[in-house]
Amino acid sequence: MMKRILLAEDDPQIARLVKFKLEREGFSVEWVEDGEAALQRARQERFDLILLDVMMPGKDGFAVLEELHADAPDLPIVMLTARAAKRDLQRGVSATDYIVKPFDPAHLVERVRAILEDH
Repeated sequence: MMKRILLAEDDPQIARLVKFKLEREGFSVEWVEDGEAALQRARQERFDLILLDVMMPGKDGFAVLEELHADAPDLPIVMLTARAAKRDLQRGVSATDYIVKPFDPAHLVERVRAILEDH
């Protein structure tokens, strides 16, 4: 069965690249552009993994991470962000993985595949 991924990313260029790379590898990817939409979709549908940007309009990725963990503690969530300061890494410590932009798309696909194989 095809694994479903929710991508929350406000930069259309990054979102299109990530969506293209993951879909080419056989994943189903739904893209939303802000934190509120990510929460809404994650509560309406079942996803196997969530890719979450930190800096988004409205609710930021850290707030979304906390709420999603409260709803579904076992759901794998990968932070995908340019925020690499120590305090940001500490705020994202409960995420399954923390990938800093700019990132290698092939590495992202490998991490997603490995995480999904473990769950």
